[in-house]
Amino acid sequence: MTSPRDVVLNAWKTFSSRDAARIAALFTDDAEWIAPKGNATAVALDHTDHMVGATQIARFIAQEMHRLFSEIDIAFRGVHADGDVVIVEERMRATLPGGKPYENDYCFVFTVAGERIREVREYMDTRKGWRMVFGEGA
Repeated sequence: MTSPRDVVLNAWKTFSSRDAARIAALFTDDAEWIAPKGNATAVALDHTDHMVGATQIARFIAQEMHRLFSEIDIAFRGVHADGDVVIVEERMRATLPGGKPYENDYCFVFTVAGERIREVREYMDTRKGWRMVFGEGA
């Protein structure tokens, strides 16, 4: 059996494939991805901050987020596992439409069920993200 830590690390590798079917297979059918309400990514893309279901999550990762972010670079700062919970600390750098740079720190709390992800709780500096996406005066 694959450890929850390995399930999550494999997921990050698979996310970069942008293959929605492969990404969906990483999640339970009823998986949830919960981000802060009103975060800049959700607002800019007119998208929910609480995705439910493997298909919706996979579509966002494979397609929708790339309407806002290109040249994505993820640097892990830490991966911490305890039982079925895996915490990933990372810095994401990307390019926004018009060529503006984006850089923000994230923390993801994954709950793994067997060899698939059941829940992701996402945390980031929402104010910093908002300023980068919408500008200082926003």
